[in-house]
Amino acid sequence: MVAPFFKKKDLADKHRGLSSASTLDVKDLDMDQQTGDSEEFTSIMSSASKANMDKKSLDLVFAVEQIIQSRQHSELNINELQDRLNHSNSHVERLNRDARNLNKVIEEREKNILELENKLVDKNLKVDQVMEDFRELQAAMSSETDELKNVIDLERQKYSGLLQKHNEANADKNIKINELEEKIGRLEVENTHLKQKYETMREEKAYLANMISDFTSRMSLPLGQNQSKRNEGAEEH
Repeated sequence: MVAPFFKKKDLADKHRGLSSASTLDVKDLDMDQQTGDSEEFTSIMSSASKANMDKKSLDLVFAVEQIIQSRQHSELNINELQDRLNHSNSHVERLNRDARNLNKVIEEREKNILELENKLVDKNLKVDQVMEDFRELQAAMSSETDELKNVIDLERQKYSGLLQKHNEANADKNIKINELEEKIGRLEVENTHLKQKYETMREEKAYLANMISDFTSRMSLPLGQNQSKRNEGAEEH
């Protein structure tokens, strides 16, 4: 008469082991178990009439009825929990599927990130190379600039020296020009005096030549003609 209690325990163990089964299979199993319990209880009641039972037997029968009702209530709870478990399993499967998809997306993103990191590393290497070339070029240009500055300073010094010499040469030239102008002025004055002196001497020479020519011509004429020539010359003067 204690058998239904052990059957109830075995049924609960079965439900715990079949948590991943479908709700329909569990409900069928519960209906079969309830039918077996009802038949067993009917067989117990048919074997001994309640009228012939004593108080302990009646209490035992009542206890069995309570156990059966409690078991049925537990079965209903188990079915509900099984439904919730199946729903949770479906939800977990969806979450696992989403997690797998998300992992694929993450793997693709990580792959893209790795490619971008590699590209960034390559670009950084190129930038470093360009910066190194720029530094070398800047150093070379700085060296050339220093050389050009030295050349420019040297050329400026040469230009300053040449400019000083040019200024000195111009000063000397101006001095010489002034001296030459003064000398030319003196020579022009002397030339003017010489011209005047030459004209005076030329006039005197012409006068003397005329006198000599006149004297010669007079000396070559006879005495009477000389007298008349003298008279003519006196009249002319």
